[in-house]
Amino acid sequence: MARNTSLYFRIVEGRNLPAKDVSGTSDPYCIVKVDNEVVARTATVWKNLNPFWGEEYTLHLPMGFHTLTFYVMDEDTIGHDDVIGKISLSKDVIAAQHKGLDNWLNLTRVDPDEEVQGEIHLALELHRDTKRTSLHCHVIEARDLAPRDISGTSDPFTRIIYNNISTETSIIKKTRFPHWDETLELCLDEGDDEGGSVMVEVWDWDMVGKNDFLGKVEIPLSCLYRSPLLQGWFRLLPLGNTEDDAGGKLGALRLKVRLAEERILPSVYYQPLIDLLVEAVISPSEVDEPTPLTLLEEVTTVESRQDVAMTLVKIYLGQGMVVPFLDYLNTREVHSTTDPNTLFRSNSLASKAMEQFMKAVGMLYLHEVLKPIINRIFEERKYVELDPCKIDLNRSRRISFKGSASEAEVRESSVGLLQTYLSSIMEAIVSSVSQCPPVMRVVFKQLHKRVEEQFPEPENEDVKYLAISGFFFLRLFAPAILTPKLFQLRDHHADTRTSRTLLLLAKALQSVGNLGLQLGHGKEQWMTPLHPIILCSVASVKDFLDKLIDIDHDNVCEAPQRAVFLPSVIVKEGFLQKHKAEGPQLLKRFAFKKRYFWLSSESLSYAKSPEWQVRSTILITHVCAVERVDENAFQLQNVMQVITQDTDGQLHTTYLQCKNVNELNQWLSAIRKVSIYNEHMLPSFHPGAHRGNKWTCCLQPDRKASGCSRTHSAVTLGDWSDPLDPDAETQIIYKELLQGREKLRKQYLETQEVEAAKQEELLKTNQPLSVSAQGRSERARAVVARLLDIVLDLERAHSTFQSREPDESRPLILSS
Repeated sequence: MARNTSLYFRIVEGRNLPAKDVSGTSDPYCIVKVDNEVVARTATVWKNLNPFWGEEYTLHLPMGFHTLTFYVMDEDTIGHDDVIGKISLSKDVIAAQHKGLDNWLNLTRVDPDEEVQGEIHLALELHRDTKRTSLHCHVIEARDLAPRDISGTSDPFTRIIYNNISTETSIIKKTRFPHWDETLELCLDEGDDEGGSVMVEVWDWDMVGKNDFLGKVEIPLSCLYRSPLLQGWFRLLPLGNTEDDAGGKLGALRLKVRLAEERILPSVYYQPLIDLLVEAVISPSEVDEPTPLTLLEEVTTVESRQDVAMTLVKIYLGQGMVVPFLDYLNTREVHSTTDPNTLFRSNSLASKAMEQFMKAVGMLYLHEVLKPIINRIFEERKYVELDPCKIDLNRSRRISFKGSASEAEVRESSVGLLQTYLSSIMEAIVSSVSQCPPVMRVVFKQLHKRVEEQFPEPENEDVKYLAISGFFFLRLFAPAILTPKLFQLRDHHADTRTSRTLLLLAKALQSVGNLGLQLGHGKEQWMTPLHPIILCSVASVKDFLDKLIDIDHDNVCEAPQRAVFLPSVIVKEGFLQKHKAEGPQLLKRFAFKKRYFWLSSESLSYAKSPEWQVRSTILITHVCAVERVDENAFQLQNVMQVITQDTDGQLHTTYLQCKNVNELNQWLSAIRKVSIYNEHMLPSFHPGAHRGNKWTCCLQPDRKASGCSRTHSAVTLGDWSDPLDPDAETQIIYKELLQGREKLRKQYLETQEVEAAKQEELLKTNQPLSVSAQGRSERARAVVARLLDIVLDLERAHSTFQSREPDESRPLILSS
């Protein structure tokens, strides 16, 4: 039974950080590690001891993890950055908080003896005869050890200790992936019982000064007595010193962390639930009758409805049924609305599903339309303000040569800038009809039709436009302008000045989306100077929406799919530094060359520039690993490798350098997602490079030697581009139904006897029965009964598979 582990964390803010600079402040940023992998770096907040970051991430970790660690650093322009402190959270601590962790946590000091990582491969065996008992420890190899030397490597050796008696392996220089293949022997005393432990320690040898600790494994003798041969990979642990939070003197972080772990059954067990969901939209029932979808909406909370909506969108996308699914929900929502002013104003399943659908299929379209303008606003960083109560003349640049700018000049300049930006945004939107995904246009066409049928009166002429623009402008484009980072339009949040410009533009675009119907009725009368351009934009919006829904449904292919985008769509692009492993060994500054890359689910192609016509291509079907590269391989940071296999079975490696660790993680995640269904993915890889007739990581001379580290093919960042996974998505729906099972049983099934008694009373008094009401009640009970039967079957399947899982009471061994 497969496992899905998703880790969500948000670094909100810090407080009372110590001053590290001579100016009496610090320039803090956070680095986040999952075990030993750097997965995120926040923006630096300059000269601030109480920084706000507000950055959030989701990670998919199929193999699980042990520790999530947040390091707070002080950035220095010259020299190495200073470490302020850290917060470490074990997986068990996070998992114990079922609703997630949301708290202020004190930073602790960073102790080098606690900063350990990696694993060691051991085989321990007890040899007993009439004369003595001895322990033979075969120290095979280690991987991913912490770098302790300035070169980014270590000089590791292993020491075995029992009862103050020890023996050591040889020292292997300059590697984090040592291969010893040595057997050490220790004699055990006759009187030794099973209460003692054998300690295996790994150290970094130093010629000058004391050796550095790299980790330990403690093995109880009782394990060896029960199982004379104990072999496998063991996780290295720290010395176990208690972490000191320094009484809060190092400051604190406010963190939000949530862990979601699911056991996924084989596909066959989820098929009945998928069939029932598909059946609900293929053969829709009467509007007022319950269906699996309406029952699901009844048992979900407002907090979980957004996640449920996105899950359903992905399920129906995978089945090629997303258009009838949304049409079904929208039809019920429209028919149940009597006042057009309240249409789609609630957090209903229909509203949330439409919102998540647009994010899923329209994100690349959104990027294509908005990204150039958003980048321009960030780069120009103009001071913009219309509210007289907030105008700060000291923050505005001098506009005239007559002295400081007056309030009127600031407002005039701000109106001009906002008009320019809004005009650019509207021009990009209204000219983007052909760029909009066809499936999105068809959904809007169906929505337009349903609203027009429900509200045909002339006075409700605008309602069919408002229904579409409410989603398009108010729930997609305006939020993206307000917070570009949440829509991956920028790597970091805007600063205060740029954020205010984006807020005013988002307000203006909301007015455009409302077709200008509420202009002048709010409290913000200072927005009046923008009313003319807003009203001018409204005229173009209606024409744009008419063109948007002018599409033939039959020409839109809705087939089952594995991704939310078409194979030919470019999902990521940008400049990277490229190095080819084969060929003559050049100096590192000449070996990497700047190239522009395009990634789709079919290929990774590159050229000298975006305009260059001749492109080289790496087929995604040939990709068998996408991994990080150690810094010491090229003495460069943020390098990754794409390993491919040609038709002859030969492996080829392309090394790519990114600008920073966040870009590195984004490219790793993107390429892994499009290659996730590839066969023949490698189980191991070399995190170094083959230079000077040996691998820089494990020092093996053979270029074709097996990899010395495990691959991370399915470790990805969670976002809109996640591959569709019907089993994992249906598991989420099952969990929601399982939690609401009792509510459905009480509401629909346990009332059956009461209803039957009432009907019997009516018959006795010769009162007529409502045949339609009786029929609806029976059909509702049948739907609920069928749904709960499926939930029960899934519950039993989970119990059966869990009983077959291996015993996890021996957590020492990671893998045998």
